[in-house]
Amino acid sequence: MIIVKKEFSKISITGHSMYDDFGRDIVCSAVSSIIITTINGILKIDDKALAVHEQDGIEIEVLKEDKVTLSLIENMLEELKELESKYPKNIKIKEGV
Repeated sequence: MIIVKKEFSKISITGHSMYDDFGRDIVCSAVSSIIITTINGILKIDDKALAVHEQDGIEIEVLKEDKVTLSLIENMLEELKELESKYPKNIKIKEGV
């Protein structure tokens, strides 16, 4: 199960979706693609907008809450919620934890 927690200006992504084996898991791949694309896009616009920590998952810390950064983060969460609606046993979104 992949857990996505949004707490104020931090987002943590942990776990494995268990949809399939490592390397063949479409849910895990989709989550990774959404998150990495969002992080890369934000950092390409402003390399000081986020701090990204990788240890037992990914933690994204929003350092600048400008319109572009917040719009891209919101888009990322909407995409993850769409995945959650299709694969509720494999991904959980927890906001304000």
